[in-house]
Amino acid sequence: MFTLNRKKMEMVAPDAALPGRPTQIPTAERHFLSDLPIKAEVPAGYAEAMFGMGCFWGVERVFWQLPGVWLTVVGYAGGFTPNPTYEEVCTGQTGHNEVVRVIYDPARISYEDLLRVFWENHDPTQGMRQGNDLGTQYRSGIYVYDDAQRDAAEASRQTYSNRLRDAGFGPVTTEILDAPTFFFAEDYHQQYLAKNPAGYCGIGGTGVTCPIGTGVAS
Repeated sequence: MFTLNRKKMEMVAPDAALPGRPTQIPTAERHFLSDLPIKAEVPAGYAEAMFGMGCFWGVERVFWQLPGVWLTVVGYAGGFTPNPTYEEVCTGQTGHNEVVRVIYDPARISYEDLLRVFWENHDPTQGMRQGNDLGTQYRSGIYVYDDAQRDAAEASRQTYSNRLRDAGFGPVTTEILDAPTFFFAEDYHQQYLAKNPAGYCGIGGTGVTCPIGTGVAS
């Protein structure tokens, strides 16, 4: 068991990743809560963000509750296997992270507010795990769509790293990368905790606040 867990917590080499498939796996057609198309385009004037911070069931719920967030979708990103299934991601042999794609209205909620919610709702010092969830699919990650997002993400990481250090936590392990290809997760994962309110949610914050954004999205 220890050897298996350790293997899942090490990033797979690209040439050792599972082959995947050339076509998308089936997913939901519409958002369970808003009834918007799951694969909706970003409306004019809106923006998108992508985060990995543990089990994507709980992460998606954190973001769909925020005023100004228009659509949330869960999926896989940051690895090497095209169009992976959940079972494949769980082996640790795809390299993918469980992520949430967020489409939001910048006039109502800023990217800095999203970053504050990101930092305060998980422990970004745990490496390839989040709580009892072990594996590369649970790593902390911010996946940026432009230079402005990258600058904001890197500045927030430094600010929060200092706060965590002062509170006695270890180094932040969050990766900040250009947004990779997003692969939609299966139908049953979309808005899972709205469909299953008593379902497992393995994310939790450190209790350390992050002093960025307006504070309206708490």
